[in-house]
Amino acid sequence: MKSPHTTPLLIVKIGGSLHASSYLPTWIDALKKYPHRLTLVCGGGPFAEIVRQTQRQMQFNDVAAHAMALLAMEQYALALASLFGFECATTISEMDALHARGSIPLWRPTRLINEADDIFTNWDVTSDSLAAWLAHKTGANAMILVKSIDIDPTTTLAEAVALQYVDAAFPYYAKAMPVCIAGPRALPEAVSRLSEGVLPGVPLSVSLQKAAS
Repeated sequence: MKSPHTTPLLIVKIGGSLHASSYLPTWIDALKKYPHRLTLVCGGGPFAEIVRQTQRQMQFNDVAAHAMALLAMEQYALALASLFGFECATTISEMDALHARGSIPLWRPTRLINEADDIFTNWDVTSDSLAAWLAHKTGANAMILVKSIDIDPTTTLAEAVALQYVDAAFPYYAKAMPVCIAGPRALPEAVSRLSEGVLPGVPLSVSLQKAAS
């Protein structure tokens, strides 16, 4: 049996917009077929939207909103853990321990992000960028952003940012990480592709490498 650290690691961000979608359980079933190490990062979903709405009403600053948005990601993670039998992890060592048992960890980001000194504390950074940050931090081989929308295969990274498919800070945090954006069109082949260790969706890795140069 291989050591967990000798096998590929994939980071998958589950979009918050999927919280009420019939696609969510199908994506979860597909992701469970991935034969190597996998860590899930949750968006903020409706929990983060409440933070946005409340900030507009109360006018608290972005630092407070950022901290609340991290908790929103944790709420979504706890919900998915309850629904699909995952376990949550707050540190990389906890993720490693779950991988060693053959489990898929759900990241609760507050602890690691609060300890980091390279995270922008504003709305330019959302769960997309935090997933990319974690991918580099853990030495992941690639990442998938699972979205409720499809993007055109010709979409560049700059266009993805402009169209708000990813957040404004994503090019900075993703750097040269191979990335796929997977929407509903990717779902029919997701089980077969993930079972073979192949990423479903539209690749953005070329654009990311150009952005980092």
